[in-house]
Amino acid sequence: MSVTLRQQTRARLITPERQEHGITVALRYLVDDPLAVQVVFPAEVGADGSEVVWVFGRELLERGLRVPAGCGDVHVWPCGRARTVLEVHSAGGMALVQFDEPVLRRFLLRTYSLVPAGQEPLTEAVDRDLSTLFGPT
Repeated sequence: MSVTLRQQTRARLITPERQEHGITVALRYLVDDPLAVQVVFPAEVGADGSEVVWVFGRELLERGLRVPAGCGDVHVWPCGRARTVLEVHSAGGMALVQFDEPVLRRFLLRTYSLVPAGQEPLTEAVDRDLSTLFGPT
């Protein structure tokens, strides 16, 4: 899979004690996986010292910029007038990350300039995802 769009940005990791730590994350979008976006966290925040990649729906990010959205492991919601919160859950715990909303909006618009909504080539993505779930056929 080739990275089609990569954007570095600053974010704020919010601890359970409500302390904020500035981190640099990468936002990625792959044309090969047109329905998803990725947030890549640096190794220093990973529990095992390696970078952490969260993959979730592009539509979830779009919705979460306007209203609280998500279920399961990933939630996104607006926070005030200019920030957006990403909440992710894993077996290792939970993380809250706050982004400047305009940065996420620009990134999302750039993804839609590459693959407009409703024009995602789904056959390859669905085949790949099914192979991942069920193994090669």
